[in-house]
Amino acid sequence: MKVLLAEDQAMVRGALAALLELGADDFSQLEVTEAEDGTQALAALKQTQFDLLLTDIEMPGKTGLELAQYIQQNQPSTKIIILTTFGRAGYIKRALEYGVGGFLLKDAPSDDLLAAITKVMQGKKVIDPELAISAIGDSDPLNDKERQALRLAGDGRSTSDIAQTLFIAEGTVRNYLSEAISKLGASNRIDAARIAKQKGWL
Repeated sequence: MKVLLAEDQAMVRGALAALLELGADDFSQLEVTEAEDGTQALAALKQTQFDLLLTDIEMPGKTGLELAQYIQQNQPSTKIIILTTFGRAGYIKRALEYGVGGFLLKDAPSDDLLAAITKVMQGKKVIDPELAISAIGDSDPLNDKERQALRLAGDGRSTSDIAQTLFIAEGTVRNYLSEAISKLGASNRIDAARIAKQKGWL
């Protein structure tokens, strides 16, 4: 079984890799490839067909949810488990939309992770009960384009910088941001990014 492990914190990544090796008896011919951020993980996905992506959500480059979206569109046979410290409702809803099979908190017992991998590889869904309850609530009003522009704005990027990054006109960026600000009832783009991040919509 080929596993791609995407986690930007080296100690956590090392611990997870060690845990997978310990549970290797449960999985046939286990191969673990490590990626230290979302960009590295995406490059690995484009080169190799993995059986499972085990990923964090908030990483430099690409988020775990963006990796899940890529897999859904390009490699639907690859299973996905997200491990996070953030139990934000918006994350879970989007994860399920992108075909994620497992959603666990990082402080879950190691046995839970190994059991979740087995179940997800069998095509089952495994979601931490607390996270599942929190997911029943607010619906995400943002579309993908608004989300991308707002995430970059929240990082302090200028309108022209956002336009160059997303390959769109500055006027289009302003439209996306004003729509996002309006939908979230925010006072400005930074406030909108803060609200969306708290909800797990970015």
